[in-house]
Amino acid sequence: MSEAGDFARLMRELKGRGGLSYGVLARRLHTSTSTLHRYCNGEALPAEFAVVDRFARACGASAAEAVDLHRAWLLADARRRSGAAAPRPGPGPGPEAMAEPAPEPVLELPVPAAAAEPAVVVAGPAAVGEPVVRPSWYRRRAAVVAAAGLAAGALAVALLAVTGPDRGTPQAVAGAGPGAGPREPAGSAPAGTPSADGTAPTESAPGPGPTPTSAASGGPAAAPAPSSAPPPAAPGQAPAAPLRAAVRSHVWAAGCDHAYLSERGPASVPPPPVEADAPAWASAQRAVHAGNQIVEVTLHGTGGGAVVLEGLEVRVAARRTPPAWNVYEMSQGCGGGLTPAVFAVNLDAPRPLARPVAGNDAGNRLPAPSFPMRVSAAEPVVLRVAAATTGCDCDWSLDLRWSSPAGSGTLRIDDGGRPLRTSAAAGRPVYGYALEQGRWSR
Repeated sequence: MSEAGDFARLMRELKGRGGLSYGVLARRLHTSTSTLHRYCNGEALPAEFAVVDRFARACGASAAEAVDLHRAWLLADARRRSGAAAPRPGPGPGPEAMAEPAPEPVLELPVPAAAAEPAVVVAGPAAVGEPVVRPSWYRRRAAVVAAAGLAAGALAVALLAVTGPDRGTPQAVAGAGPGAGPREPAGSAPAGTPSADGTAPTESAPGPGPTPTSAASGGPAAAPAPSSAPPPAAPGQAPAAPLRAAVRSHVWAAGCDHAYLSERGPASVPPPPVEADAPAWASAQRAVHAGNQIVEVTLHGTGGGAVVLEGLEVRVAARRTPPAWNVYEMSQGCGGGLTPAVFAVNLDAPRPLARPVAGNDAGNRLPAPSFPMRVSAAEPVVLRVAAATTGCDCDWSLDLRWSSPAGSGTLRIDDGGRPLRTSAAAGRPVYGYALEQGRWSR
């Protein structure tokens, strides 16, 4: 049996022993009945362990059973991510053409050996996550990467011994003419422009330059001592943002409530996915967020000090007439007692603002997020932005203002280098998926 099948079997056993119906469990998990059916049948996997934990507690699982369920979910999630690099599906419709979404790229940061796993500090609506458990395959991968690094270092030493140090002019960088300075990597932004890649923002860094030599011996000079502070910016160049961001642009309300616009007819559109598979599903259907879009940004500091987040600005790059497409609802309705606090954005305003809005958790008020905020490598921050429109097909992005001891600047938050896109859907045909009939219907 596969990892996903083993996980689904454990869920079915707990549900059967708990004696709760799919409808009751779905309400307690803040998800839809059809989504819970797919979890228990092995057709889908929860994107977060928080859903699995709520399921175990609702079914009255013991501590040992909860651990077994957690272990099964970790193995199934690792298997899903390992197969996420499969070729992207063609434009043809049908469930069989769908591919698993590739995990969002996040640059790994070196963590001191004495440091513990940092706890996530949520400034927006995100709940505190479960502790990260590293499976055995992760430790094996780390050993393979370390061995590869040692082999590369040995090869570099052997080449240096054969060629000898350069005692004349420095080695020319490939593709650079005489006197050319260090080149930037392909696809990097011009100097002075912050990264526009909201998924894993990086700053342009100089390429490999000539090795400094000692005046006395002509050999390589000693490398400078490492510093935790970011390097100073060159004259006329904006300082490198001491932040990295992971952006989720397909976040559904309560994990199940969302709608998309697509020009395809209902007979050509596959069944609705779970939230974790939404990016691949929407890409295959050429779908656009209908009426509303929630964007979640997780920010980490990349240096030794703290960074202050000062504010969030909304930029609307284009406004078009909304397309006359069909609306496909991902759920026929899913209850939930949690309304997260967000930055609300009205894209129809002449100058949209990110307005803090308080949330509610079963009658308890959740305070609205507010700037300034403090973020570091040990204290991440999660921002949640809810944008809405009733009159335009909008291309938009966010600019996050930051400051640190090394300088200040802005960080562009978008959809992997492309603008975010949200379109109004008023007056369009609305379809919901009838699970019993296996088709979309109005």
